[in-house]
Amino acid sequence: MTAKKKPKVYITRKLPDAVETRMRELFDAELNIDDAPRSVPELVAAVKSADVLVPTVTDRIDAALIDQAGPQMKLIASFSNGTDHIDVEAAARKGITVTNTPNVLTEDTADMTMALILAVPRRLGEGARVLTDKPGEWAGWSPTWMLGRRIHGKRIGIVGMGRIGTAVARRAKAFGLSIHYHNRKRVNPAVEDDLEATYWESLDQMLARVDIVSVNCPSTPATFHLISARRLALLQPTAYLVNTARGDVVDEAALIKSLREGRIAGAGLDVFENEPAVNPKLVKLANEGKVVLLPHMSSATIEGRIDMGDKVIINIRTFIDGHRPPNRVLPGR
Repeated sequence: MTAKKKPKVYITRKLPDAVETRMRELFDAELNIDDAPRSVPELVAAVKSADVLVPTVTDRIDAALIDQAGPQMKLIASFSNGTDHIDVEAAARKGITVTNTPNVLTEDTADMTMALILAVPRRLGEGARVLTDKPGEWAGWSPTWMLGRRIHGKRIGIVGMGRIGTAVARRAKAFGLSIHYHNRKRVNPAVEDDLEATYWESLDQMLARVDIVSVNCPSTPATFHLISARRLALLQPTAYLVNTARGDVVDEAALIKSLREGRIAGAGLDVFENEPAVNPKLVKLANEGKVVLLPHMSSATIEGRIDMGDKVIINIRTFIDGHRPPNRVLPGR
């Protein structure tokens, strides 16, 4: 009796060692040891020969690439929560199933969102740089030096009250913030009561009334530049904006203009509109203490990445065994 042939799995980026080891045990897995992003020709070669593609958010899996997939390519098991980097409709037309890794990055992303909510008003980045960039120049404590803004008692407006937005709300409430939110649908009344949250059907009305805006919605055609120049103009001059969702949800050029002109107090960004490029004007604003910038690391925990890998493996194994994978992404969702 011959052993069943292992499916050929092409992995586009370096994954945690534990995940890669398990992949090699279960599949005929091609790893990316040096972690260099794969080129378009390399991805084309992969979809022509592999049974399963395991991309990440840095890989553009568009219709042009999917159309070149060989008949053996039946699954795109993305190592990601979001799937905006994949043309899911094109995959469906080609008969290719798409899966993702939801529900494992919620707490990690919410932790980092809360860190930025604290860092921006309390000027943590500026304070840290005083000690590292100009050692010996700190003269000691002063009653009027490095004054920031208190967050206790302020209003936070959460844009997108899904899993991550709700987790942010739980943390914000613990810090004494009043919870306000805008979402396509009102959340469960029990959740709303527990968070003492105020629902705003109108995003515009909410933005004009809160002190901190946390962007936690997915990137879709409907949310592109959702936080536009017009909506940024609605914010109070003492307001702060934090984005740990996707860069293109915020009109970055308009945000830079608002910050430079002092029409909002500051921003904390973990994502950017043209990643991995970061607008030099944002870097300048960060050096001036008006922005805290992070390199898309809100989900970067060892535990989170291993959990993501486990979900990818489960999705592949379930699919190969002839069953519907638990994290299938349907077109239009």
